Amino acid sequence: MSQYLILIYDDEAAWDSADERSSADMLEGHYAFGARHEKDVVGANALQPTATATSVRPDGSGGFTITDGPFVETKEALGGYYLVEAPDLDAAIAMARQIPVFSGGLEIRPILVHTTTAGTGGGNRP
Repeated sequence: MSQYLILIYDDEAAWDSADERSSADMLEGHYAFGARHEKDVVGANALQPTATATSVRPDGSGGFTITDGPFVETKEALGGYYLVEAPDLDAAIAMARQIPVFSGGLEIRPILVHTTTAGTGGGNRP
């Protein structure tokens, strides 16, 4: 079984302007997804709005620049995620298709599993 991170991108303005019924329906859709895939969901969280983000970037001289706001400014912001276990990408896609969004979309990324060899540090990514 492999793990996949399903990133949820949506337009924050759609959330801000949604009426109470639409917001409740969206949340109910997420609760239903969680219940339907309880054995497959390893973790999940919604994120605070991008206005609460802080970005940290190397400044090129060994230090860091810290700025308020998201790392990248886009219309569709990262709003939450599900970490799921699935036998393959097709199964992860089938799960992702059940996740509600207002007008955005989803990104599915397989989790990279590091392997180490004694004494070498190993692994296939830094």
